[in-house]
Amino acid sequence: MDDVLKRLREAPLPTALGQIDDAIIAAWSAEQRERAANSRILWAAALVALGLGFAGGSLSSAPAQAAPSLSPFAMTALAPSDLLDPR
Repeated sequence: MDDVLKRLREAPLPTALGQIDDAIIAAWSAEQRERAANSRILWAAALVALGLGFAGGSLSSAPAQAAPSLSPFAMTALAPSDLLDPR
């Protein structure tokens, strides 16, 4: 193992190792530009969604009403106790 490590230490460095800094900085810059573009797209989508929600809500003239409960424990007109009551 010592011989292998000695040969590895004495071997010349690859030439591409000197250029790795430029490649890393270029990739990092590209990633930052992509993040900035994605951020702008998300903000634009949020603004469009808010605008559509506001426009859709203001176009409705009927007041909002709660939907009937879908709970099996809610009292409805079809409950067995109401169906059997002769009132």
